[in-house]
Amino acid sequence: MRIAYFDCFSGVSGDMILGALIDAGADLKKLELELSKLKISGFTLKAEKTTRKGISGTKFSVNADESHAERHLTDIEKIMDKSDLGDEIKAKAKVIFRDLAEVEAKIHNADPGHVHFHEIGGLDSIVDVAGSLIAIEMLGIEAVYASRIPVGTGFVECDHGVLPLPAPATLELLKGIPVYASGIEKELVTPTGIAILKHVARSFGVIPGMTIESIGYGAGSRDLKIPNLLRVWIGETEVREGYEDDEVILIETNIDNMNPEILGYALERLFERGALDVFMTPIFMKKNRPGTLLSILITPDKLDEALSVVFTETTSLGVRFQRLERRKLPRELITVETSFGAVRVKVSNRGMEKRIISPEYEDCREIAARQGIPLRTVYEEARAATEKISAG
Repeated sequence: MRIAYFDCFSGVSGDMILGALIDAGADLKKLELELSKLKISGFTLKAEKTTRKGISGTKFSVNADESHAERHLTDIEKIMDKSDLGDEIKAKAKVIFRDLAEVEAKIHNADPGHVHFHEIGGLDSIVDVAGSLIAIEMLGIEAVYASRIPVGTGFVECDHGVLPLPAPATLELLKGIPVYASGIEKELVTPTGIAILKHVARSFGVIPGMTIESIGYGAGSRDLKIPNLLRVWIGETEVREGYEDDEVILIETNIDNMNPEILGYALERLFERGALDVFMTPIFMKKNRPGTLLSILITPDKLDEALSVVFTETTSLGVRFQRLERRKLPRELITVETSFGAVRVKVSNRGMEKRIISPEYEDCREIAARQGIPLRTVYEEARAATEKISAG
């Protein structure tokens, strides 16, 4: 299977993603041809070779005949709906912009549909989002992974005034993604950049096993004390007998002296920190005390975060853990359009026996709550839409 790994050692932005993909082999002329399907004019693309701290990369930019355009979510959705882009690319782009709108709405206490997109409403942002999805498809990439995300400190000036870094919208979008402090007093992560990665990457952490075929560097605009580049590794990963292999860590601890309500809160915190699964098993401990076996399944890069939650939120004084090999069915995250809106769906083929379709719970829950309809109804329509794509 062909995969891409985004090595975000200097952060991420929409133009850096496209620059890296073009540097790795995506054809600019073909990209321009595909973006013409947006049916909007007034922009040209530019990709030029440059260096950052002695490392060569590609600086991608959009020259647009508009200044500081302010669009609403509905404006961008109309652009996508009227375009001739593929259905999946249109659906994914709409989900990315809806995520951006909901984050802005939360920060400014407004309705997502009425939020003014300032910096992220311009043609350059629309091109960054649609272009990144097109370039990933163009390069035949079937799965995307990314590293942990470094964040800068200090302040940035924008339409809303002077804001702390990471900017509030960026910080909201980083929920559920592992981050670390870079020590650099500059904006390293933009809302558009992290929104794209959040919706295309399967996970953020260690490099998956792969045979590297090509490498691309996307250059950022600023001069930093480190190379201001986003690096993408593209290659093949081995899929054995229709399965994918990876490594996980199982953490276990026995607890017999804790309020179960607080234990439930600890479970929620573990999921927020990126746990793959958390489960509790009733057990009998020494002196016939009833207790709970807390089991946590995580990827290796999440070990320290999980331990921090266990020792902070539970009464455990120690844990045991073991590294396990895991074999799983290959899966694909696609976005389908329903009458209620776009829904992400996990799809996996179990050989010739069965096609497994799992609509994303959070997408369905958000739609059901917002529109006041049964969750089951959203699930069923998302499944039906996915079956229709499969049959086509």
